[in-house]
Amino acid sequence: MFNQVSAELTQAYEALQGRVASLTEELAIANGELRRQYQEKEALSERLSSLLDALPAGVVLLDQLAVVTAFNPAAMAMFGSDMVGRHWGDVVRQHLEPTLTVGEWLLGEGRVSIAESVLASAGGKILLIHDVTAAHRMKAELERNHRLAAMGEMAASLAHQLRTPLAAALLYTSNLGQAGVPDEARARFSEKASGQLRRLERLIQDVLLFARGESIGRDIIPASDLLLEAAQTVEPLMREHGLEFATVDACAGAKIVGSRKALFGGLVNLLENAMQATPAGGKICLSGKRSGDLLAIGVRDSGPGIARETQARIFEPFFTTKGQGTGLGLAIALGVARAHGGTIELFSEPGDGAEFVISLPLGSAESGIEENG
Repeated sequence: MFNQVSAELTQAYEALQGRVASLTEELAIANGELRRQYQEKEALSERLSSLLDALPAGVVLLDQLAVVTAFNPAAMAMFGSDMVGRHWGDVVRQHLEPTLTVGEWLLGEGRVSIAESVLASAGGKILLIHDVTAAHRMKAELERNHRLAAMGEMAASLAHQLRTPLAAALLYTSNLGQAGVPDEARARFSEKASGQLRRLERLIQDVLLFARGESIGRDIIPASDLLLEAAQTVEPLMREHGLEFATVDACAGAKIVGSRKALFGGLVNLLENAMQATPAGGKICLSGKRSGDLLAIGVRDSGPGIARETQARIFEPFFTTKGQGTGLGLAIALGVARAHGGTIELFSEPGDGAEFVISLPLGSAESGIEENG
């Protein structure tokens, strides 16, 4: 029995030795694989680190509480080397100023755009910060060149439009100086001359507004106040033309940041354009509606609508289908909307009226900082 047990123990020991050898070999293979993976990850980490260091855009890593945990050299050049451990909102308030363009900020004399991505595993965010100063300057220069080119191409037409009311005003005023003109005729000539001079003044104002369309302020404007002001301005004119006028305010307390004067002028241009296109007995509706981060301001008329071939050119400077129009009203409205980071869309079917909708981004400087913080 002892010999039998001894033989069994010997066999078990030999089997255990074999198993140990097998496990040792498997462990060596596993260690080799782990070492290879570690070397690959270390090489990848070095490449990523080199890439981040060479990247011209700034990269900032935030944790769940929006506290800066890491950044690359480009971000350090923008915001300094003391960012780690600071709340991103504090960094924004110290270095950045909001602009009218969503996602873009002023940084000193430059301009940057900030895009963010959520890190699902870590629960934080990674911010990618691009310097768009040169692109913004090129865009502004391109828009200015387009505006100047349009004005240069239509200089002859503009001179003709100036000459016509000026000649009429001169004719009426020359009649005022003639002897024997009855008082009733003199008053009529005076009124007609004043009307032609007002037309000249409006034409010159439109040209100046179009030429300086990029000048935008930093007013905080309640959207409902803007609608009310525009409605009060045009309502007497609507009654005079025999038109039904209605205002629908669904702005829900929305506010716009920009130039109150420019937005008011662009909106009144749309309303006057609708008034001129709508025959007596028609209806014009001014509406405002908040939709998420956008405000939609609509001007709808019950006129004859706009032909499809005309719709493609309706926003071109100096293009007009009206005998006495300057062709600048819609171009000015489009320029104002774009300067505020928005757009204008036209919805029209021939014979079924037309609607112009201005879409503008909402928010104030304070809300923009909190959103990025």
